[in-house]
Formats: sequence, C-alpha cells, structure tokens
Amino acid sequence: MNNFTHYETPFRDDKVFDGCGISAFINVDGKIENGSKIIDMVTCLQDRENGLGAGFAVYGCFPDRKDDYCFQIIAEDETTRDKVKEFLKARGTINFEEKIPVKSDMGLPRQPVLWRFFFKPQASVDKADYDDYIVKVHMALNDSFQRKAFVMSAGKNCMALKGNGWSHEIAEYYQLDKYKGNMWLGHSRFPTNTPGSWFGAHPFSLLSWNVIHNGEITSYGTNRRYLEMFGYKCLLGTETEVIAYLYDQLVRRHRIPVPIAALAFNPPLYDLIDRMPREQMLTMKNIRMTYRSALLNGPFSIVVGSELGGKPAMIGLTDRKKLRPQLIAQSVDEKSYFISSEEASFERLKLAEGNDHVDIEKIWAPHAGTPFIARLGDGMVRTGTEKPFEGIQLAINEYPPELGI
Repeated sequence: MNNFTHYETPFRDDKVFDGCGISAFINVDGKIENGSKIIDMVTCLQDRENGLGAGFAVYGCFPDRKDDYCFQIIAEDETTRDKVKEFLKARGTINFEEKIPVKSDMGLPRQPVLWRFFFKPQASVDKADYDDYIVKVHMALNDSFQRKAFVMSAGKNCMALKGNGWSHEIAEYYQLDKYKGNMWLGHSRFPTNTPGSWFGAHPFSLLSWNVIHNGEITSYGTNRRYLEMFGYKCLLGTETEVIAYLYDQLVRRHRIPVPIAALAFNPPLYDLIDRMPREQMLTMKNIRMTYRSALLNGPFSIVVGSELGGKPAMIGLTDRKKLRPQLIAQSVDEKSYFISSEEASFERLKLAEGNDHVDIEKIWAPHAGTPFIARLGDGMVRTGTEKPFEGIQLAINEYPPELGI
C-alpha cells in the first residue's frame, strides 16, 4: 500500500450513501476573488462530510501562464516526482515548475509530494490537436505510475486541489486565500463505494473539466467500458471519474451542446419519448440509441466547471428523479450565481461581512435531469427549469417513409 492510499475514521463510519456536500459559484462579470466564499459555502455543510476527503477547483488562477497546461501531480515520494518530470519532458516542454505551496504541520494523514508543471506539447503536435494530446498524456501518466503518482488536474488557467481531510483542513492546507479566480467549486466527501484517499477526493479533472459529485453512479461499469473504447483509462476506481470523461467525450470531442448531452446522460423514459412532438421524438430516440452506454443511472447531483466557447462556465445537473438535492441562487445584481446541496450555503454568504457578503435575490431548485448553465460574460444561459429541447433549434431531415418512423 502506498503512503496516500487509504484512511478510515476511528469509528469506521465511512459509509453514508446520501452524503457529500457540493458548492460552487461563478462571477459572470469576471470579478476575481479568493477562496473565502467557497470555503464558507462548503464548510458549513459538515453533516455532509466525515473528514475522509475534500477538494476545490478554481478558474482564472494562472493569468500569466494561461497558455500552458498546468499538470498538478500527487506523487508518493520525491523519487516518483522526478520520474514524472522525466515522463513529461519526453512528451513536451516544461516551461516552469514549482512545489504546490501548502501549510506545514497540519497533521493530515500520509501527506504526499505535491508538484505542478506548466507544460506544452512537443513541437510536432499540431495546435488543433493539443487537447487530445494532453488527454493521452494524462491517461498514460496515471496508467504508468499505478497510483504511485497521478494527475490532480491538467487544465489551462485552472486547477484542482484536493486531499484526505475535512473541507476546512484542505482549504487551510492549500491556503486558498492566496489564489484568485472568477469561478470556484468545492466538495466535502462522504465516501460510499471507495475508501477515503488523496486520489479519490473530488474534484475529478480532465483538461478544463472539473467535476464534483454527490451520489452514486450505478452504471459505472457500462460507462467505463464505453469510455475505454475511446482511449480513456478509468484507473481511480470511482464513478465521478467517468462523469468528467463523459463530458469530455460528448461535449468537447463530439461537439454536442451541453443541454443535449444532459439528455444523453438523463434520457426520458420511452413512454414519455413516444408522446413528444415527432421531431423531438426522433431526436430523443437517436440520442438514446447512440449514447445508451453514456446514460448515468443512480442518484446524483453534480456540478461541472469547464470552458465552453473559451469562457469559464458552471453547469449543475441532477439525476432524472432528483434523488440528490441541488439548489441555485442568484445575486441581486445578477453578476454571480451559486449552486449548493443546501440553502445553508447561501445563508452563510448573506450573513458574511465585507467583501464576502452577498445579497441573494432568489433561490430555486432546477428540474430533475435539466442542466443549469451560467457562463462568464453571458450570465445565466439555462435556468435548469426548461423543458427538453426548449430553446434548442433542431435540424432533423425527414426520415424515409420505408423506415416506419
């Protein structure tokens, strides 16, 4: 067993199937601020964690190196860290590297070596293929080091920081007050099917995708086999990993709009599809047939951070029966949007003083299986209360009559 694989509470009460706290916010006007708000939002949800894992993601944090991919590595020891460096140097250029700053003497269990490399692909790679190349490097690194080292995040101008501990410990350990960004995600974990670990904590990342998740994906095996056909390697043994890779496959590689991808993850039942207008019915059946192995079964509430159209965007989504909670809040000036497992996160912001105080105008619950989307510069793109295909232009050619559909 390596030195950051597993940690249990003394009481072994690490199996709570409706736990996990998720919170996130985006300043759609581009305002940059440190991690104090996301810390407030997550740490007040202590009933949703047990100290086995927590993590955060931030966007817009490396403006001076925004064109480099920031490979953040968790390694078992310094020797492994050096091997990771050689691994990356064989595949591109390291423009800068540094130890990830942490607060010493925190007493966290089995602390690994934490390092970041600002990386560019080798000159022979076409710029249009950079993202695909980075995905291959990411997968190969995780596979080669077999949990002695793994990629914590590897996106441009964004990062994830996570580990074994309570959310307030992880926030203090990584000194989140020293980072600034326009979008933040936070997670506190009640492990369900996997033990608490540094690599098992959320967010799970790929390129600019960062996913935090509350729930259980019972379709994990099917989803994993589907992703492996396209070169993804699901090596960390947790269902949240497949969500990050599915978003990359459908939205980035297949260029499917997020609301349509959400229908692939959360398709209506066939008896409901059959009652849709013909154009929608045909589209929905095609989605179900084409992406049947991307369907996410089980109870879940997720928040996804990414870049859509080159702009940071925050996506909220629940399962089609909404078996896990999710709430949305909007600031009075409509410049900030918030997602959380509980309204308590918003109340915490309303009670804060100074720059951390937020005047909340309204709070609502998105519909089951319907995505909420807010994007930098564009504000709220989807409220999460739309009907399937609402606001989406379909372009479906008529099917030949002989097909009988």
